[in-house]
Amino acid sequence: MKHTTRIVLANRKDQFLAEAGLIKPEEIRRVVVEDAVVDTGATGLSLPQPLIEQLGLTPVRYRSAQTTNGIVTRTVYSEVRYTVLERDGTTEVADLPAELPVLVGHMVLEYLDLCLDIKKGLIYNPAHGDEWIEDQL
Repeated sequence: MKHTTRIVLANRKDQFLAEAGLIKPEEIRRVVVEDAVVDTGATGLSLPQPLIEQLGLTPVRYRSAQTTNGIVTRTVYSEVRYTVLERDGTTEVADLPAELPVLVGHMVLEYLDLCLDIKKGLIYNPAHGDEWIEDQL
């Protein structure tokens, strides 16, 4: 069963520029994705190339990744601030081909203290109620 979630993404470099007064806050490049796939088989946050371009992210490095089609080389891009279920964090993102959906991996879920419930979908960690408990800062 495929589970999806809403995720808000913002270019972190743009946020720094806005904080420094070099651009207006409304110039921060943002994207809202209503149907990002919650993929517990994925590690981090992966975005299709058109969204990476829309956000204006820049390449940082390359890395190998295990996929269902074998090992591939992915480009890692500069940081985004992401928000899921009113919780947020920052991370670099990996690229995906244009036809694939946004993938929210298990490390993002763990950082946000979220769990995937087969019947309910993405939920706050029931062991912590509605409180966000972070393992690492």
